[in-house]
This record gives sequence, C-alpha cells and structure tokens, in this order.
Amino acid sequence: MDHAAFDDWAALSEGAYLLRSNIIDWSDAQLWKAYIQLAQAEAAFRIQKDQLRVRPIWHQRADRVQAHILVCFLAFVLWKTLELWQQKSRLGNSPRTVLEELARIQSQDVILPTATHGEIRLRCVTQPDAAQAALLERLGIVLPKRMRLADAEGERGNSWARLGSGTSTASPGLALTAQPTIS
Repeated sequence: MDHAAFDDWAALSEGAYLLRSNIIDWSDAQLWKAYIQLAQAEAAFRIQKDQLRVRPIWHQRADRVQAHILVCFLAFVLWKTLELWQQKSRLGNSPRTVLEELARIQSQDVILPTATHGEIRLRCVTQPDAAQAALLERLGIVLPKRMRLADAEGERGNSWARLGSGTSTASPGLALTAQPTIS
C-alpha cells in the first residue's frame, strides 16, 4: 500500500465529513439531503424511545398496528412542535424540561349541588409559581382560572362530563388554553 497516497488523502479529508454510497446517479446535494433525512428519522426514533418513552407493542390486528403508529407519530409531531415553539420563545430546545415544569400545574374538579339545576361542575387550576408563570408567559399560554364542565345529566356523551367526575388530574393539557403570541 502506498503510504504517501494515503497520507495525501488523509490531509485532504481531515475535518471533512465524507459519505460513501453505491448510488451513482444522484448529485452530491441529493445524497447529502437523503443522509440528513436518515439522521432525522433516527433522531425521531431516539426521541420516541428516550423522551416519549414509547416502546414497541405487539398488536394482533393491522388496524391496531396502524393506530399505534398514528399515536406514535402524533406524539412525535407534538414533541417537535413544542420544541420549535420553545426555540421561538428563546427557551432552548428541551421539551422534557417544559413538560416536567408544567406537569406540576394541576387541576381539580369542584362539584357544587344546587337546589334547582342539579349541580354545577367547575374545573379549577392551581396558581402557577413564579417560574411556571414566567415559562407560560414566554410561551404565550394563558391558564384559565376555572372552566365550566358540561352538565353530566344533560351531556353524557361529552368528554368533559366524563373527565369531570370529581377526580383530580395532574395533566396540564386538560386545562391549558394556548394563545400564541410568538413573533
């Protein structure tokens, strides 16, 4: 082997990113774009496994497999949307940190019996602490103080009526009202 030729090649390629491919009819730009898309797909799977903690589930029917793929895809899209929203707000790019901070905001359903209307259902949201309030403000999210839930007798099919059965939830997603103010 010619060591001088290898040394010349090593000197020329030092600090360069080289791709090797068996595809001969693509331009350098097309190869690079395909490689970047591959890297992005691998990053998506890493996010699914690490950040979203989505693991393979073995389904017996094709429709369930497709539904699982859809849920995984939607979770990834929401994750990336939060990441972009966070970057536009100059809050870094760690959606996990935002979610952990906002997960501490809780809501509680209050059911008040009345003499004439059965009961009034309200969902009350805890007051965010200073760090949470600053985060919400930077993201342009306004938390409602409380939300009126559907009357359980009159609207049994309403998901809010089913969710609002006097249980507490730690999910901020049920009580968040997004009003994007990002410029």
